[in-house]
Amino acid sequence: MRRGRAARPGPAAGGGGRILRIYTWLLIGWLALPVAVMILFGFNDTSGKQNFRWEGFTLRWYAELFDRPDLTTALVNSLTIALLSTAASTVLGTLAGLALGRYRFRGRGATTLLMFMAISCPELVMGASLLSMFVTFGLPRGYGTILAAHVMFSIAFVAVTVRARVSVLDPAVEEAARDLGAGPWTRFRLVTLPMIRPGVVSGALLAFVLSVDDFVITDFTSGGTLTFPLWVYGSTRTGTPPQVNVMGTLIFAAGILVAILSARRGRRA
Repeated sequence: MRRGRAARPGPAAGGGGRILRIYTWLLIGWLALPVAVMILFGFNDTSGKQNFRWEGFTLRWYAELFDRPDLTTALVNSLTIALLSTAASTVLGTLAGLALGRYRFRGRGATTLLMFMAISCPELVMGASLLSMFVTFGLPRGYGTILAAHVMFSIAFVAVTVRARVSVLDPAVEEAARDLGAGPWTRFRLVTLPMIRPGVVSGALLAFVLSVDDFVITDFTSGGTLTFPLWVYGSTRTGTPPQVNVMGTLIFAAGILVAILSARRGRRA
């Protein structure tokens, strides 16, 4: 009895696949276009306050990156707030994700719903709510309120990411460690944490990116403190200097580098 040959994709299937590839590359190009323009105008040899017309190539702005103290301060504020909020939200979100993914307790469903509400809630609503809370408690708005706000909206992203990782873990591994005499802390440090590390790292990176990128919630809770997005928005009225493009390029390059290193590490694992 002859075996039938595997069916080959016909002309229609091949044409459909080609169209899909073309569409995908066009979509990628469209999404990458603003980033490419930002990188390009970081090399623009502009002489005025506006940086919207190409006037020539120069590396001057990379050498004069920190010549604007107010812009440098805003960038430092964004980075330090992002680092501190990422550290706090990663610890709190990891513990919350472990609890939600592993244990059953009263209020577990409500807590899960609250986490997803924090993720899906419009930033305008969350910013106004946080502002009302800070005003009610008489807290002066500034660096501290921005940090608290970023921790509050980042915890949910970390918790949901870690919870998804915990839900697919094999409990037999931890039970084996317990049978071998490992205590709770030793089991967590040597068994649980290595298994959930991809979720923790993903949640931490997501929290960092969201903090650096945030504008709406930060605007509600900033007071007189400026972050990088707030400074850029304010500069559009008088003219955005090329240093903004350079800083954006460096932040983008750092993000790409972290993503590549994380992907290579995950592939090795």
